[in-house]
Amino acid sequence: MILSVKAGKLTIPAALTGGFTGFAVYAGGGLIGFLSLVAFFVLGVLATAHKKSIKASIRAAGPHSEKRNAGQVLANGGVAALCGILAVMDEANEQLYVLMLAASLASATADTLSSELGMVYGRKFYNVLSFRKDRQGMDGVVSIEGTLLGIAGAAIIAAIYSLFVGFGNHFWLIVLAGTVGNLADSVLGAALERRRFIGNDFVNFLNTLAAALVALLLY
Repeated sequence: MILSVKAGKLTIPAALTGGFTGFAVYAGGGLIGFLSLVAFFVLGVLATAHKKSIKASIRAAGPHSEKRNAGQVLANGGVAALCGILAVMDEANEQLYVLMLAASLASATADTLSSELGMVYGRKFYNVLSFRKDRQGMDGVVSIEGTLLGIAGAAIIAAIYSLFVGFGNHFWLIVLAGTVGNLADSVLGAALERRRFIGNDFVNFLNTLAAALVALLLY
């Protein structure tokens, strides 16, 4: 928490929120949850900082700030923290909650990588609802390259989970859930966020929740 504030990656309230989130994730998810959260944070920081000047010229509002606030922390890690708390409270279903935790962080990672890196490396951009060409950097706009980068991000979280429980169906379940969550983010962005009905933090919370629910349904 202290290093994140000193490095300018989190505000003080965000660091405190992140500390609580990390505690809840570790308490319920053990090393699986902790390492997944660390992987998301590190990958998110690196992706946000990557080629900032290019992204600043694409986004009308400029590049995303590297210093994340408490709302952003809860938007991306709140569902994981809730799953961690449930794992502690309901030990009989601990495995399910840890799986949902991993799925939510897979979605958060997929969303961050696909949006931050897809904007730079994507070649053709389409509105996720109309499938018509659209301007890169806009809410709800996707590219093949960004989608693949998102799948890779989800696979990283799935691999961390599988290192502890073995590689099998759960690996693909987490990748699928993370990808569905990422797609849900794009759909919500095109349908609601672009029209200013909801904000980006709420969209991020909903995409991680969607991934956790997909994991629940497929478990």
